[in-house]
Amino acid sequence: MRIKIFASILLMGLAIGSAYAQNVNKPKLDSLLDRLDQKNKAMGSLSISKNGTTLYRRAIGYSFISGKDKITATEETKYRIGSISKMFTATMIFQLIEEGKLNLTTTVDKFFSKLPNANKITISNLLNHRSGLHNFTDDPDYMTWMTQAKTQDEMLTIISKNKVDFLPNEKASYSNSNYVVLGYIIEKISKQPYSKNLHERITSKIELSDTYFGGKTNTDNKESFSYRLETDWQQEPETDMSIPGGAGSIVSTPNDLTKFIEALFALKLVSKNSLTQMKTITDGYGMGMFQIPFYTKKAYGHNGGIDGFASNLCYFPEDSLTVAYCTNGQVYPSNDILIGVLSICFNKEYLIPIFNTISLKTEDLDKYCGIYSSKQIPLKITITKDNVTLLAQATGQSSFPLESTEKDKFKFEQAGVEIEFNTDKNELTLKQGGGIFLFTKDK
Repeated sequence: MRIKIFASILLMGLAIGSAYAQNVNKPKLDSLLDRLDQKNKAMGSLSISKNGTTLYRRAIGYSFISGKDKITATEETKYRIGSISKMFTATMIFQLIEEGKLNLTTTVDKFFSKLPNANKITISNLLNHRSGLHNFTDDPDYMTWMTQAKTQDEMLTIISKNKVDFLPNEKASYSNSNYVVLGYIIEKISKQPYSKNLHERITSKIELSDTYFGGKTNTDNKESFSYRLETDWQQEPETDMSIPGGAGSIVSTPNDLTKFIEALFALKLVSKNSLTQMKTITDGYGMGMFQIPFYTKKAYGHNGGIDGFASNLCYFPEDSLTVAYCTNGQVYPSNDILIGVLSICFNKEYLIPIFNTISLKTEDLDKYCGIYSSKQIPLKITITKDNVTLLAQATGQSSFPLESTEKDKFKFEQAGVEIEFNTDKNELTLKQGGGIFLFTKDK
């Protein structure tokens, strides 16, 4: 089960607010990251800053794994940041607007007339996901060509081949197609590649030395590969960065991401009016950013996912607090890690997860193995084993490891899957996303 490219919105729990700790609890943050590292629950890097001053930086895990060859991740390790790239793209669009080269009401047909509804879709519609352009990463065949380089014309053809999901400004729906098109518009107006625009308009202005348009991963440049955990860490395929473009092509570090969003909110990149428009939320979407609730507090930022990478960036204006987290290998969900980090930052009650597991012998797993079917959903689950690891595989999906937590109970935290076996009845119960599904072993 692989994470799809460009995860959309980060959600956090709501409750009662509290005062921000001026000095973060570094020992408790260390305890959280130590536990994640020791239990093989995550790999990645965290940066926390306030008023431009770094309060905490830490990396865990590895940036490269191949058999016994490993490169330990450091605070300088760079990660693909996926959809956080959209914040950079939106920033450059507003710069062009301020320069009088573009308007929010400009229609797409001025640049790409063959796109569906091009004469009705505005720059504003693209920025806040109200264009109706179909999200190409949802295409059934996307995984078959995501590693192959694509030209601008090829990507526009791919985006254009689908019917629109709705009429412009009718509603909002997250679509990577919007920001791929915005990236191309930046190139068309400037007559320069997106990468050069990124350098001249943002990274050189605020001295982001580790942020740039990505390419083939290069470990000599401290770039990280991404991984999924099966019985051990397995490298994920690499999306060719010509595909996500302005929607998800940027490589960065958590430290650079904190500098970027702080500079954005300090009006070093756009005007106050532009920032206000970026922050305005309509049907859950701003223009290049989301509003992120945490208790009674509100942050602005974005998150992203590409291949096996996940990233989160949030800025709390009232506290001048910024948190950035990038991971290249997640078992314990990155959103849960962020909740833990923010709980520690804001002095909320928070218990470091224990991750209790039960060690089983290979012969203990035999009774669970088999193919299970359900009358509730048209899906079969095949249970196998690899030595002392129980594996589950749903129809048409990759296998994933199950951890034993109690007698006859297993889980796969990354996808929120819980499975309980009843061997007397040859049944298993699957719980995921609030659903409960009964499966019976085929005879």
